[in-house]
Amino acid sequence: MEAALRPANPALGTTTAAANSAAVRTTAVRPADPDSRVVTQVAPAAAPLKRGIRWDNQMQGNVARAQQALDYLERVASQLEALKADLSAKITGRSDPARQIEARSRQLSSALEARRSQGGGGIDAQLDFNGGAPAATRFRIRGFDVAALQSAGQQNYAFAIGSSGGPQLSATIEAGMTAQEIAARLDRTLSPVKVRVALDNQQQLVFSAPEAEWVGIKDAIAISGRGRVDTVEEPAVIAPQQWTAGNPDALRQSLREVVQALARVRRSQDAASAALSAAMMATATVALPEAEMAVITGDFAATAASHDYQSLLAITSALVGVSRERVQALLGLR
Repeated sequence: MEAALRPANPALGTTTAAANSAAVRTTAVRPADPDSRVVTQVAPAAAPLKRGIRWDNQMQGNVARAQQALDYLERVASQLEALKADLSAKITGRSDPARQIEARSRQLSSALEARRSQGGGGIDAQLDFNGGAPAATRFRIRGFDVAALQSAGQQNYAFAIGSSGGPQLSATIEAGMTAQEIAARLDRTLSPVKVRVALDNQQQLVFSAPEAEWVGIKDAIAISGRGRVDTVEEPAVIAPQQWTAGNPDALRQSLREVVQALARVRRSQDAASAALSAAMMATATVALPEAEMAVITGDFAATAASHDYQSLLAITSALVGVSRERVQALLGLR
């Protein structure tokens, strides 16, 4: 953040009018001698303060992504809470909100469809928030699993990823390797092209790629000896269109899925809150030399005491959006 400020007395700060373009002001003077001409005076323009705290672009992105994720997750959590209450009421017989359940399910579906545009780019289709990193799409490669790789003995696999064929990357899977070792070997091999590999809860390979690049990857993966392979995208964790309220068993199943989805959203909210706090803490503790900070504050105080229009305009422009509550919140992070 850099404020455009100029001290009233150039000696009060290191930023001087000589370092900036001068504003030419023409004043008509009525002299006694009729042959006298217009006198031109040169006055210094408001000089921008050359010192300031410059926030790292990545840091700003992390703050924005976490804030948007929290806003989005809060809306989804509220809708899930409302659905949970309606389903519970219908199961216990307290009321029969069948139409309301249907309407809320449609509303939740719309919110999930808007995830990419409203979630800040950090929430994936499983509604996970991974520390502020851009959202990734999880997928599997049909027929390329742990069991098949372990049973094939030692093999060297070459990968080409992307519509242009991409760089040729190769990994050797040796006989006797565990599932963890296979996943780690493939992850190291494919990470240069932004494809990561891990194991799921069933110890099966699951791949992931940046969501923004998934369209150009999903139909463009080739493996030596197999050619172009089929990829299967992991389905979204929440599917409101599949929830029904037609019979008691379906109601209870829908309620279980809503409760599970709500727990996942709460975990993501905690992760986003932690990421936001860390990013805000980093911005609040940017270290500046004490002498430099003293000059900055001196420049600001001198300019604030000035009655020069340009300087006061610079101050008001720099302080737009800075509220008492925001300042107190940042100070409270120390």
